[in-house]
Amino acid sequence: MASITLGGVPVNTSGSLTQIGTKAPNFRLITNDLSTHILSDFQGYKVVLNIFPSVDTGVCATSIRKFNEAAAGMKNTKVLCVSRDLPFAQARFCGAEGIEHVTLLSDYKDGSFGKDYGLDFVDGVFDGLHSRCVIILDAQGMVQYTEQVSEIGNEPDYTAALDALKNI
Repeated sequence: MASITLGGVPVNTSGSLTQIGTKAPNFRLITNDLSTHILSDFQGYKVVLNIFPSVDTGVCATSIRKFNEAAAGMKNTKVLCVSRDLPFAQARFCGAEGIEHVTLLSDYKDGSFGKDYGLDFVDGVFDGLHSRCVIILDAQGMVQYTEQVSEIGNEPDYTAALDALKNI
């Protein structure tokens, strides 16, 4: 269990992020056309998992925009933005913002992604939503970098994440 803060108030997650050097847990996430993606769909690509509570918050939206911009020039890389938002909200956001270089995926059905990755909130006002995290996977699905942002209102360390991505 990780202890982080939301507006300075302590909140807890269901577990700890997957350890660097281990295989990432599989997932079943829903796209905005209601199809399903699993981790193996991205085999052979480096993967950025940009995870956050909701597209309808300023910091979450900023992280999508920044990773979208960075992803435009990356070869052999997929950026997956994961939240518990409904796929329709994710599609609305991408359309309104002109987001083209990331894939938004929803864990709305059962929250199993958040549980399996140990990053869902178990208390506080965001109980049931995902904490803000970045996880970088190599082309074989091995975890190479993790960051769980200690204050949910803060942005992730984009430079560290992108540097880790360049070094795999």
